[in-house]
Amino acid sequence: MSKILVTGASGGLGRLTLQHLLDRRPASELVGLARDPGKAADLAAQGIEIRAGDYVDHDSLLRAFAGIEKMLLVPTHAFTDRSAQHATVIAAAEQAGVEHLVYTPIIRKAGSEFELPQVTEPDTFTLKTLEASGLRSTVLGHPPYLENFRGYLGDDAFESGVRVPAGDGKVAAASREDLAEAQAVVLTDSAHEGKTYALHGSPAVSFADIAEILSQIRGTTVPYVPLSDEEYLEHRVAGGLPRPVAEFLLSWIHAINGGEWDDQPGDLERLLGRKPTTSAEFLRDYPAGAR
Repeated sequence: MSKILVTGASGGLGRLTLQHLLDRRPASELVGLARDPGKAADLAAQGIEIRAGDYVDHDSLLRAFAGIEKMLLVPTHAFTDRSAQHATVIAAAEQAGVEHLVYTPIIRKAGSEFELPQVTEPDTFTLKTLEASGLRSTVLGHPPYLENFRGYLGDDAFESGVRVPAGDGKVAAASREDLAEAQAVVLTDSAHEGKTYALHGSPAVSFADIAEILSQIRGTTVPYVPLSDEEYLEHRVAGGLPRPVAEFLLSWIHAINGGEWDDQPGDLERLLGRKPTTSAEFLRDYPAGAR
């Protein structure tokens, strides 16, 4: 019996992917990887096997990957040694006899010089490592998550407006729920092996568009207030964010304003077989829905 493993089972994306896999495969064919299996007890209660493993511990991964045919590598957190950790996962998967690995880097346009600290460089390294391995693979490029809007804007956008650095670029963000469902589709259909997808949402929106969406939801004007970079950082730090976190968010905003994720190739919609969640639909529950 072939088994499918999802790493990061106790995290948001991994947990959601396993939940969608339950709609397509029996629990007996599914495995979740977690550093602390106790944090995935809800999945174990549904019959999914939870195995202990850590991206920095090759031997734990080798044990966890035994008998696995396909797996999803959920990237580890930024500001850790992502390249080394992902290389350890890929090496262990190959040694354990995994046949097909799915990876989810951030989308980058062809020829783009955009660099996101602690994200794009490890992604490039991981893709090269995966290509050099003996594993079959599928690459599912992710745009920014709709859930990240709360991070960019803070919790008070209805009151203070959409206060971000100026720019008219758009972002075709997608929800974690939709991305997780698409990942479950790919993991359960061999037709996707060897392919690369860009899972943009639709339609693309600018920060000015977001202000208009919030205005329609609230029934009163939510202004779009362009700020300088330093004004944005001061605003977010005053709201309680550590400055390094605010600076990291600012780098995402710069990329959005530069149109880094404004494409809409339709890959996500085709994998889902339906329209993905739109920004307007998601923001109806702002800020609670953006958590």
